[in-house]
Amino acid sequence: MQNVMERYQTFRQVVDDITLMNNRFMNKVFDGNIPATQRILRVILKNDKIKVRKVSVQQWLQNLYGHSAQLDILAEDEHGTQFNVEIQRSDEGASVQRARFYCGALDMHFLDRGKKYETLPDAYVIFITETDVLKNGRPLYHIQRSVDETGEAFGDGSHIVYVNAACQDDTPLGRLMQDFNCNDPAKMHYKELADRVNYFKTSKEGEIDMTDIIEAYANNKAEEAAHQSNVEIAKNLLAEGMSEDFIVRTTKLSLEEVRALAAKQSA
Repeated sequence: MQNVMERYQTFRQVVDDITLMNNRFMNKVFDGNIPATQRILRVILKNDKIKVRKVSVQQWLQNLYGHSAQLDILAEDEHGTQFNVEIQRSDEGASVQRARFYCGALDMHFLDRGKKYETLPDAYVIFITETDVLKNGRPLYHIQRSVDETGEAFGDGSHIVYVNAACQDDTPLGRLMQDFNCNDPAKMHYKELADRVNYFKTSKEGEIDMTDIIEAYANNKAEEAAHQSNVEIAKNLLAEGMSEDFIVRTTKLSLEEVRALAAKQSA
């Protein structure tokens, strides 16, 4: 019985602590949730006229001849404009090359065979990042193509937006980022987000629906613990003068990781 209680307490702790900056939880909250998706798009793009008509999560854009893309949130408004919203907690996951690729993936997916290029809908790729990925101290970066020689907008309908979730000031965008980092729905600013977060955190139905997230969280924690154990083993083996190849085979760490540990020990 104690083990059951301990597992449930761990489950509740994860549920209580989790925020919208967790990719899996964010997907749960926004799946089919038009009001919440519409709210974040209106705030980020400063456009209260956006009217979302459909939204889905974890949408695969298949590419038969190359890399495919799995989108966190894909929404469409009444004019056919496409919005892709991605949560990224690491700088690597929000690289400018990835933003470029996702723009291209949207274009390839939403221009039907036989249609003219001029019918291609406007598309927004929006990264909400845990830190300031572009490192200019701004809460928001809106990137569009322009003509170098004139400075005029190219006007091809392609938009890339980076939102710095670390900026949580008393502005509409800052309050939205507070909500993304808030684990208590009672303290959230935007009702459209708070209502759904509250459902998952306080209702029995929501709790059941959170099981897969908790299992993924537990698996990640177990992998992190195993990795840290291997790191400690590698440090000890390095101290004993064992070869890099032997340490890689023993710990299953990459050669790059082992060499990085060796460099720190010799510094």
